[in-house]
Amino acid sequence: MNPNFTIPKFRLPTFIASLGQKLPQWPHALALVAGLNAALKMKLLPEDELAALEDKLFRVRVLDTGGEASYTYRGGLFRPVFRPEREPDLAFAANLSAYLQLLARQEDPDTLFFNRELEITGDTELGLIVKNMLDAVEWPKLSDRLPLLRH
Repeated sequence: MNPNFTIPKFRLPTFIASLGQKLPQWPHALALVAGLNAALKMKLLPEDELAALEDKLFRVRVLDTGGEASYTYRGGLFRPVFRPEREPDLAFAANLSAYLQLLARQEDPDTLFFNRELEITGDTELGLIVKNMLDAVEWPKLSDRLPLLRH
């Protein structure tokens, strides 16, 4: 990522979320799971921590787009859950800008959480495991493999 580029804090207009909630949500889950499985294949996620994710249900909501994705980790792969039959073990909710800032390593989850820009609910221990896994991801390795992230 270009060190001179900063992702601003923003919130999309509320009508976007109301429209987004009416759209099918399965594409979000497929895209998220594809990204997580790509990170697995590239060995970016710490393998010793993955066992703690087995059969856990996760949900990611992007508040200002109305998007939501549920997924699980089972048998060595992340898998979409299109119709969750229970509350997630761990859920995240934030505006798009917060997620982009996380991905760019511009902000860390703790800062966003304490600034009330990232909501985390569910199993606290599982939340710490996931946070530590994200902190362990070597993003420069990812940007070496994805040329668009270098500029």
